[in-house]
Amino acid sequence: MSKPILQIKNLDKSFSGVQVLTGIKFDLYQGEILAILGPSGCGKSTLLSIIAGIEEPDKGSISWSGIEISALPAHRRGFGLMFQEDVLFPHMDVYENVAFGLSMQNKSRVEIDRKVIETLEMVDLLHQKDRNVNTLSGGEQQRVALARSIAPQPGLLMLDEPLSSLDRTLRERLLVEIKRILKELHQTALYITHDQEEAFSIADRVILMRDGIIEQVGTPEEIYHHPANGFVARFLGFTNIISGRATIVNNGTIVKSDIGDLSFTGDYQGPISFLIRPESAEIGTTEGINLHGTILDKIFQGNLCHVILSCNGLELKFLFLTGTNIPEKGEEIKFSINPDGIVYFL
Repeated sequence: MSKPILQIKNLDKSFSGVQVLTGIKFDLYQGEILAILGPSGCGKSTLLSIIAGIEEPDKGSISWSGIEISALPAHRRGFGLMFQEDVLFPHMDVYENVAFGLSMQNKSRVEIDRKVIETLEMVDLLHQKDRNVNTLSGGEQQRVALARSIAPQPGLLMLDEPLSSLDRTLRERLLVEIKRILKELHQTALYITHDQEEAFSIADRVILMRDGIIEQVGTPEEIYHHPANGFVARFLGFTNIISGRATIVNNGTIVKSDIGDLSFTGDYQGPISFLIRPESAEIGTTEGINLHGTILDKIFQGNLCHVILSCNGLELKFLFLTGTNIPEKGEEIKFSINPDGIVYFL
């Protein structure tokens, strides 16, 4: 693997005695889109501000292309920023807004014109270049903001909740466009969001944060299929999280829980919790873990049916393909769990 272009090592930050970031450490590679994901107040925007040079860390280092930049002023870092409310210059038209950053770089008029036209074509707004930005829709304004951010060709582009003020349909469409543009430009980017689907859709890798620390780093697939702990699982929307206790017996280790005894690989003993993935259930009995319960509700959602059931006093939620023969609300159900659909947390 190539050397990382951005290296963050052991960053700490506090405000008025309140610890906001603790021991933040990660690498970012050239052309990679890295999403920083987490709930509000977890430290995402503070981390972004430190990398941008807007805030100073209390401790730790930031290296860009192997050079320490922690003490470098924001305007000398060559990074670009795009915010949720990336206010455009209201007295400038679309063309002038996109040209602004280029003019600050003392580019020639010919070079500015070429780059603005090229960038507006990329975001499909060349036909709007003479429009007053105040007359544009929210989605069009965000595309102008993106064009203004990428036109100067920043080494690193940082996007802080850029789509959260837009409606879901428009947000999903712009997300696809932004990813296409960033990949076409081979643009290295940090994408800040509290939305799991947004992060998973756009990012090559995801950092999941809580209370100023990093809980897990991995590809969207790794984090989704192998959440590191109960917090990560709950943040991703999983609810079938059960407590148990691991005990070593003659022929291996078992986990005793409210749904019965489960086999566990390893020699760990003590409290343990586990996730039953919602897609791991099958109607009827199999060679897996056989259980029974009562249907509490069925929710139709397109090609999937969400089933909520009571099992040994626990409320569990599973996903089945629409058309699966599922008993009605209030009826008993026999079902089995694929052992591969269980994720353990020590």
